[in-house]
Amino acid sequence: MQPGSQTPQLLLRQERFIRKAFTKLPFTLQIHRNIAQLPVFNNAVITIGTFDGVHSGHKHILSQLKAEALQIQGETVIITFHPHPRKIVEHTHTVRLLNTLEEKIALLSKEGIDHLVVIPFDEAFAEQSAEAYIREFLVKRIHPHTIIIGYDHRFGKDRTGNYLMLEKHARMLGFTVKEISEKVLNEVAVSSTRIRKALLNGDIETANALLEYDYFFEGKVVEGNKLGRILGYPTANLAIENREKLIPGNGIYAVEVCIEERRYKGMMSIGFNPTVDGTRLTIEVNIFDFDRDIYHQTIRVYVKHFLRAEEKFNGLDALKAQLALDKKMAIQKLIR
Repeated sequence: MQPGSQTPQLLLRQERFIRKAFTKLPFTLQIHRNIAQLPVFNNAVITIGTFDGVHSGHKHILSQLKAEALQIQGETVIITFHPHPRKIVEHTHTVRLLNTLEEKIALLSKEGIDHLVVIPFDEAFAEQSAEAYIREFLVKRIHPHTIIIGYDHRFGKDRTGNYLMLEKHARMLGFTVKEISEKVLNEVAVSSTRIRKALLNGDIETANALLEYDYFFEGKVVEGNKLGRILGYPTANLAIENREKLIPGNGIYAVEVCIEERRYKGMMSIGFNPTVDGTRLTIEVNIFDFDRDIYHQTIRVYVKHFLRAEEKFNGLDALKAQLALDKKMAIQKLIR
């Protein structure tokens, strides 16, 4: 290489650093799913976690990560796991998440992070010792300059690894460890718990405020009983393909629906339709000013406001009258 010349990799790193430091130009989050083929990161500043929801509490950690990387002209690296470690370690199928992996990637891509490493979490990964986790995974695969982690972080078989173990190995293995404050960690934990509880209890305003975006989920439009069409309020009946995605509690909601990148206002029912059925949980969306065949399409629902609890009415006429009131209230809420 000629004196003064620069490799393409170095030029790319410099460009990304300049963009982060001096401009608002976008850059692309790089996704890595094969830990055997990771690139050589430049002064990697890493943090580790599930980042479910990518909510306001998480953003304090991301700010610390970016600030540290900026000081050393390094790259930010988030390490996350899929599937959720609890599914493997606790052998449970009851994990309910605010984000699917694809949603998490989309949200993190807006946060100015350089790299996301998605670790395929399986029994073999869970069974490695804490020492092997540090040496064979973190150091050998990631080559961290700095690890930013909580004081209560646990890793390795039987969760025997901790912050103190990382500190003990840091100087010998050539990396630095910095702590995420207890205040920030508590904020993350409290936010995640409050968001889940709020969504299940119909407190959408609290959930969306903590998330700093409108909670959303996706579903495929499937055949229903077409009762809504008979009543004058045709609905898209949704089948949720990702069973780990948390769905808000039963009730009637004001929503926005995204179909082929265009948004429509509407109202949604989650529940058992006690007036006409009462045995089968359904998710139905009445999309305002919309009359297209969207069967078998996947649509996205943004949950904006809780309107009322599910009720059993005295016949279809009473139900139809209530639907008219629901629509009026939904429109009022959505145009504010």
